[in-house]
Amino acid sequence: MDQVTFRSDTVLSDVHLLLPNACHLMKRLNSVGQPVFTSKFRILRDCDGKESSSESPVRESTDASNVPLDEDGDLDVVRRPRCSSSNRDAVCPIILSQSAATLTDEEEDSEEEDGARDVIRIEHTMATPLEDVGKQIWRGAFLLADFILAQASMFTGATVLELGAGTGLASIVMAMVAKTVYCTDVGDDLLSMCQRNVTLNKQHFEPQESEIRVRQLDWMADDLCTDADLDFCWTDAEIGDLHDNTTFVIAADVCYDDDLTDALFKTLYRLASNMRHPITTYISIEKRLNFTLRHMDVSCEAYDHFHHCLVQLQQMTDGKMSFMVEPVKSSFPQFFQYERVEQLELWKVTAERL
Repeated sequence: MDQVTFRSDTVLSDVHLLLPNACHLMKRLNSVGQPVFTSKFRILRDCDGKESSSESPVRESTDASNVPLDEDGDLDVVRRPRCSSSNRDAVCPIILSQSAATLTDEEEDSEEEDGARDVIRIEHTMATPLEDVGKQIWRGAFLLADFILAQASMFTGATVLELGAGTGLASIVMAMVAKTVYCTDVGDDLLSMCQRNVTLNKQHFEPQESEIRVRQLDWMADDLCTDADLDFCWTDAEIGDLHDNTTFVIAADVCYDDDLTDALFKTLYRLASNMRHPITTYISIEKRLNFTLRHMDVSCEAYDHFHHCLVQLQQMTDGKMSFMVEPVKSSFPQFFQYERVEQLELWKVTAERL
């Protein structure tokens, strides 16, 4: 593969755009022929080994003495040689391996050097069609992960359900403090990637006997998949545990299509109605502004529809369920290196049976 081909419906996450892999190496090809990359994300801690408590975004420090500046004090950027005859090797993705379900010895050694306790390894794709955006990593997952680590005591020992988990980043972080995490999405290829990421990061949650169960949960379906012949199906015991013990539901940046957003809120209502305990849902979302011909102006239709659904949910008066919706201020510490833009939001939805 010589280059990444962009189509009119190609989507690229800002996480991959602003924080690319150092070597730009493909790990493998997935079952549908998409290149899979591996990125490492470090949990930022202070010098005492505790998570940073600063409310301002934490950024990687830079030694000013090593930054090249020109005579005016501006950043001196090294330009590519104009001479077309210069001897430069072409840079293109390289497939390291086609399979290998476990880490190689070299990778394990490298992981130990990097400090496995603080590093989360995530396999993901880049520049996908809209229907495969779950295979990328989005800033909403980091915002939700920050909140989980900042409020660790609230989730300690809990049973948690993640909807639209994608690569599983938020579920992996949640399993560091929760007891059981049901990490759900749809599509065997996506769920297989998610399961692999869970395996790659088991050192973060297995010591405290927490577990992540990757399962299929289709928002368009009325029931959970229990067909034992299918991968990532639910057992009767898991469904019972989900309904009897779940107290939190999380979702990170899953509202980009109106039909899916409608299905999400119907699923939330159905789940809340069947849970033994009142559940609290945390939903992160990034308000993406786009120029539309219909409005001839900058708008964010996906966010507007999401907000409309929140209002409808809170105003619901069916005599069965009551929902309270409130925004969560993004003043909690930042534990991952990403740009926490003002368009990133976190919402809390509390459900209670009447």
